[in-house]
Amino acid sequence: MTDAIIAHVEKYISLSKEESETFLSLLSVVEVPKRKRLVEPGSYIQNEYFVIKGCLKGYYLDDNGDKHIIQFAIENWWIGDFDAFYNQIPSKLHVEAIEDATLLAITYDDLQRLFESIPKFERYFRILVTGAFISLRGRILSTLQKSTKERYLEFCKTYPNIEQRVANYDIANYLGVSAQSLSRIRRNLVISP
Repeated sequence: MTDAIIAHVEKYISLSKEESETFLSLLSVVEVPKRKRLVEPGSYIQNEYFVIKGCLKGYYLDDNGDKHIIQFAIENWWIGDFDAFYNQIPSKLHVEAIEDATLLAITYDDLQRLFESIPKFERYFRILVTGAFISLRGRILSTLQKSTKERYLEFCKTYPNIEQRVANYDIANYLGVSAQSLSRIRRNLVISP
């Protein structure tokens, strides 16, 4: 189980055996059953989560009770309410398991200790946060500039094979379109050569 997170980290920074062991000692395993919420609005977020197995979604409910999915997380992705975690403020998001999930959690305090004891981990997390920011900006620009079909194809590239794991209405919600529009796009893609 821990091999996956070490392999992920080592895509960005190299670790000695001792550094890997220190990092792993700070992680705890969290099992989340399907449909269980891991994060609720108003709660203070103690952990960030690395997905070993499963699929989760992060979403916001507006004042009308409408859901707005802002992130899916599959294997080898981090998920949580990053704003609430890093700024130590109450969460505004829900994070819910779409499938039974196995996660590795790190607390805010342990992460800060990790940054002090092994500074290269700041680089690892900076690279991830920068990548997430660039991805979010790209998603905003894509929404403004591209057709629904183009956005759906980008979505499939970002989240390979997720359409078999996530309900059509959740994907449509993430893309900001109706489920009927998404079904029509999928049908046309199957029919098109």
